[in-house]
Amino acid sequence: MTTVGILGGGQLARMMALAGAPLGLRFLVMDTVADACAGQFAPMVVGDYTDEVALAEFASRIDVATFDFENVPAQSAKWLTQRVPVYPIPRALAVAQDRLSEKTLFRELGIPVPDFADITSRETLDAAIAQLGTPCILKTRRLGYDGKGQFRIKSPADADAAWDALGAQAETVGLILEGFVHFQRELSVVAVRGRDGEFRAWPLTENWHVDGVLSASLAPAQVDAAMQATALTHARKLAEALDYVGVFALELFCRDGELLANELAPRVHNSGHWTIEGSETSQFQNHLRAVLGLPLGDTRMLGHACMLNWIGEMPDAMPVLREAGGHWHDYGKSPRDGRKVGHATLRADSADALADALRRVGDALGRQAQVVPVVARLRA
Repeated sequence: MTTVGILGGGQLARMMALAGAPLGLRFLVMDTVADACAGQFAPMVVGDYTDEVALAEFASRIDVATFDFENVPAQSAKWLTQRVPVYPIPRALAVAQDRLSEKTLFRELGIPVPDFADITSRETLDAAIAQLGTPCILKTRRLGYDGKGQFRIKSPADADAAWDALGAQAETVGLILEGFVHFQRELSVVAVRGRDGEFRAWPLTENWHVDGVLSASLAPAQVDAAMQATALTHARKLAEALDYVGVFALELFCRDGELLANELAPRVHNSGHWTIEGSETSQFQNHLRAVLGLPLGDTRMLGHACMLNWIGEMPDAMPVLREAGGHWHDYGKSPRDGRKVGHATLRADSADALADALRRVGDALGRQAQVVPVVARLRA
């Protein structure tokens, strides 16, 4: 029986293990904490990701390794490749971990991106603000996620505060300044590439964020065929350039009908959770198929779907479970402000039926603000 090793023991590893059970797979999770939620479904190795003793034990018990988050040290992934197959390959991980490398690759591949500049000192920050204009966003090149490691600069007068907040990290994780994009919509394409180069993608998804954290995802996004094709072309270029194996997400801004690449997530992705119930093959099972060299599953949709993220604490499940297309996912985490603790997916055969279900759930849970923009899009 094949054992898949997963570096990172969060909800993505947990859902991966659940998706792999029908394939007869076993899993071993490595995480830095003993109470990681994936450990409720798979045995664990607990240790730092740079601890070669823990990594050696992990490698000795698995047949292939993958990740559930992108901040696993690329050097640790490279160390593992000398012992077991590792997918995606460490180079893809390293590029996605560094916003400057990522944006540079996008530009080299002809994928439009917002203007950006490498920031190495206070002087280069001032020069970049003058060049890019305001508003703009100062970000750490590494380790930022869900809105963390960022400072929005509304005018040149904010440069002092931005440097006070993030300047100390210029020499450790690096900084990048990005031009602010006045976008109309946030979109993502979740795609998968197999060991043999086979490429598939799910329909383009529209996303809504609150305080930098994903709140809701709607699929299929209501876009024309040309925009869908452009997004898939961008994703395919990235996958082939990185010799990527597995699932990834390309996050996009839509501005005046143009798609601008925001970032690459080298893993199964929050905006693809709807695929569990809303597509023929989920992102989690297709990721496993890819890293194991199995044929990829069909990515066609089953109707219309919307994923709602639960942040901080789980709400009452009953309003979702009363819906014919309601599906509930509790990650088994303790409540904590800002923490992703679960999600729900609503699926329906038509856009109108999905809008009705979302409205009922939003009203019952007091989450009208979360569902109103999605309902409006479905009704448009």
